[in-house]
Amino acid sequence: QVLLVESGGGLVQAGGSLRLSCARAGRTDRSYVMGWFRQPPGKEREFVAAINWSSSNQRVLDSVKGRFTISRDNVKNTAYLQMNSLKPEDTATYYCAAGSSLHGPWDYWGQGTQVTVSS
Repeated sequence: QVLLVESGGGLVQAGGSLRLSCARAGRTDRSYVMGWFRQPPGKEREFVAAINWSSSNQRVLDSVKGRFTISRDNVKNTAYLQMNSLKPEDTATYYCAAGSSLHGPWDYWGQGTQVTVSS
């Protein structure tokens, strides 16, 4: 079993930055891909970014390229999402996930952290 706990969300003005963290606990015998997803109010959840175990390969949503950076620290069992130049349309609940490949499937999910960007 794997437990994922997100943190770092909050309220920020447009143009500001936030760094989300996803701490992973539980089994460590698998080299999980880590991903970030978001669900805006009233909309479906969408993929944001994913990174493989060695950090040698990533996949990022086009609309956040150049603004969001995914990274991970396997010693700390933590994944990060650095979000810069935030826009009101980035407002969403952000979830981290652990899976088998950059395209899923996603086996474990965190509880989510709220990001609100004011204009």
